[in-house]
Order: sequence, then structure tokens, then C-alpha cells
Amino acid sequence: MKNTVTTFQKAKDEGKKLTMLTAYDYSTAKIMDEAGVNSILVGDSLGNVILGYKDTLSVTMEDMIHHGKAVSRGITNALLVIDMPFMSYQASVYDAVINAGRLVKEAGAMAVKLEGGSVVCPQIQAIANASIPVMAHLGLTPQSINTLGGYKVQGKDEETAKKLIEDAKAVEAAGAFALVLECVPTKLAALITETIKIPTIGIGAGASCTGQVLVYQDMLGMFSDFSPKFVKRYAQLGEAMREAFIEFCNEVQDETFPSTAHSYGISDEIMERLY
Repeated sequence: MKNTVTTFQKAKDEGKKLTMLTAYDYSTAKIMDEAGVNSILVGDSLGNVILGYKDTLSVTMEDMIHHGKAVSRGITNALLVIDMPFMSYQASVYDAVINAGRLVKEAGAMAVKLEGGSVVCPQIQAIANASIPVMAHLGLTPQSINTLGGYKVQGKDEETAKKLIEDAKAVEAAGAFALVLECVPTKLAALITETIKIPTIGIGAGASCTGQVLVYQDMLGMFSDFSPKFVKRYAQLGEAMREAFIEFCNEVQDETFPSTAHSYGISDEIMERLY
């Protein structure tokens, strides 16, 4: 069944759980879609896991459109959400609407995601008014890493916890259809989920959120530069890939690959006429 923003709200209303994973290419998106993942996020995390940047700040609109196009071709049923990269929406409401529109028209996004609370509510409202669904993002917001002073849990004291609750209410009122909560204490995430009507998607925010999202390279053991506490490794594909690459190198050097089974033939009669 095709997942839509209506599907997300219905899940929240009926107490059902939602699943979301990142993808950045056609083949991976196709596998996830076939597995029944509710939503696929083309995250600006591609800056870390695909492009090798130390953070997400260098990711451009062109990067998001390029990878979004690839992912959209592999999706049949999942809701495709694409991140709005750093400085594609912060400068003005006009920029936000234009760039959100580009992600829909050029990359096939069914919704866009942006980071921030009340400060970006005008952008959320304007994008939503342009008939583009918006997913909000609170807690640890990687695009604000220089302001936050590092990758830290957010909302651990009374003041910041209250601010998160207020921001959650604000983005809902502005028209966001869902809210990502990243690195937020479990009990606080549960309270926010109870307080607002729209679904919450947790990443390091406990099991009470409406759904969960992970970066697929993290969950499959393919990215080892750093590993957040909230990541569960469902497979160790990184090590399996490394072993396969080593085996390939060894077999080529030993001349055991390619074998006859991996080669094409030609008749000896034709070959004799070539000499």
C-alpha cells in the first residue's frame, strides 16, 4: 500500500508504529521499498556516509537533488522525504519555498524535512501552504552543530526540555505533518509524542515515538567513523564487504578469477583464421 502523509497520521491515530530508513541510491532504495519500509529519507547525512565530509554543512541542493532522483526511481510504496540542506531555507521564506519546490519537481520528493523549531515556523507554514508536506526536526539538529557545540543529547535540563516541548507545539501549529526527535531523553520524547497530534519519528529518542529512523550504513555496520549509542547493528555488512574485496584482490593476483565459468568462448576455427 502506498505510504502518504495521511498514512503517517493514521498510524499515530491508531497507535501503530512507522519505519523510516535513509537511502541515497536506486538499488538500496528498491530493496528497502520491497522490504516494506514506510518511509525513505534522503538525508543530508549523505555528507558523512557518502561524500566523506566531517559534518552535513557542506551538502548542497545539487547533492540532494542528484541523490533524491536516484532514490525516487527505486520507490513504489514508501513515502520519499528529502532533507533541505544547510542554508537552503534559513536565509528567507522565499528561499525555503523555492528550494522545497525544487526537491519536489527535480528530485521527486513527496515531502521535505528541515531542522529547527519556532525560528523556522514561517518557512514551514509557507512550504506547507505551497502544498508541500513538511517534516520538522528537533533535538540534536546536525546543521546547528557549531551552535550546539557537538553531537550531544538535547533537552536534559528543565529549560531546554521546556523549549523542545514549545518548539514541537510550534512546528505542529505551523503545519508540519510529522516531527523527527533526535537524541532526546526517552521520557521527554514520550511526553512530546503525547502532547502533539502529529506523529513523531525517533532517532535516539526511545520507543514511545510513533516511528523510528536510522541511517542504513550505521545499522548495517558499513560506517565506522563514529557510532552513536542509539544505533543497533542489524548486520555487519562492512566487514563482509571488506572480506569480499580482499578475496577479489587475492584471486585476481593468483589468476583464479576470472575462471572459465566467468568467461566467454569462441570457436577454435574462428581463432585459427585470425592468425
